[in-house]
Amino acid sequence: MPTRPRWGGAAASRGETLPSEVSFLASLRLELAYLSGVPWLRGRRAGGAGVVLRFERVRPRRATRFQPLKSREITPKFLDRTIRALKRWKFDIVSMDEACRRAVTLASRRRFVCLTFDGGYKDLVTAAYPVLSRHGAPFTVYVPTAFPDGVGEAWWLALEEVIARENRLSLVIDRTERHFNIGNASEKYQLYQFLENWMRSLAPPEVSSAINDLCRRYAVDLAALSREASMDWDDLATLAADPLVTIGSATVNYPVLSNLSDAAALREMTMGRAVAQAAFQRDVMHFAYPFGDRAAFRRQHVVMTAEAGFVSAASALSGIVEAEGRTNLHVLPRIAWDGRQRSLRAMRVILSGVTFPPVQSTRGASLTHPASPSS
Repeated sequence: MPTRPRWGGAAASRGETLPSEVSFLASLRLELAYLSGVPWLRGRRAGGAGVVLRFERVRPRRATRFQPLKSREITPKFLDRTIRALKRWKFDIVSMDEACRRAVTLASRRRFVCLTFDGGYKDLVTAAYPVLSRHGAPFTVYVPTAFPDGVGEAWWLALEEVIARENRLSLVIDRTERHFNIGNASEKYQLYQFLENWMRSLAPPEVSSAINDLCRRYAVDLAALSREASMDWDDLATLAADPLVTIGSATVNYPVLSNLSDAAALREMTMGRAVAQAAFQRDVMHFAYPFGDRAAFRRQHVVMTAEAGFVSAASALSGIVEAEGRTNLHVLPRIAWDGRQRSLRAMRVILSGVTFPPVQSTRGASLTHPASPSS
């Protein structure tokens, strides 16, 4: 008989704040900041040279009740509104090359925004590219090369599919068969958070074994799901032919680098770059750490990105980009937009830089991570 789960993500059972409540409170704080006028008083001083925005999926809004990855999605309509707003707010929308140039030169009179897209998802071509092209907006896409080859495993999407389908779920965790009741949306969200965190802690072979076992048990075609969600080489060739598009690398298999040996991590970086360069017959100079948060990579990986020949390495750590070399380009901060928010007021406050503590200089050998936003 399946047991009611006891997992680390069961925030409600411990009286903690659920993600939806966190999102609401964060939105409220940003709206109040907008109305206070503080961003306009401090914005130019706090905002640095500019910001790099991080997006993942761009697709029409779905009515599905269970959407654990909704925070990582925006709609084509919101992307259009965002670009129009950036132009109205007098930001320069620039390429990654230009963003890196402005980060090491004297501050420009106008601040910049650089648009980046992680994951190599198919909807970048089908839903986002028409909007970006219509606006003449440069952007960067970071490609994990196993996915256009059709052999990447988007385990996070398969996990979502399995949990969405089932009311009860069983799998082996730490050599023990575990059973979970997930009859309502709250239990599904809690289990997704728990299993995502667990899989993020595993070495790549163990992640592959766990997700393939789960997919076999519940008849989810992991290979087909991953292929359908990802751009193929023809899609990428279409983007690469556009001078406004920068192709960057995100390793081969999109592993959590912290879970690899140093040799394996460097191999993922160098092979990913080599495959992309061979495919597009051009230098690939920009990199993004898979997942990119504080747990996903370490100090030695920052050094490796420079050794591998990358000019920049984008993280998922929140922050602004300073001028005059005060931002380490191999731990490039980005602002990830929460797709559950549709407020341009909130975006305006974040882009002002006032929600972030002052950036410490990263000149010379310093490889510290940028600070997280205060909230």
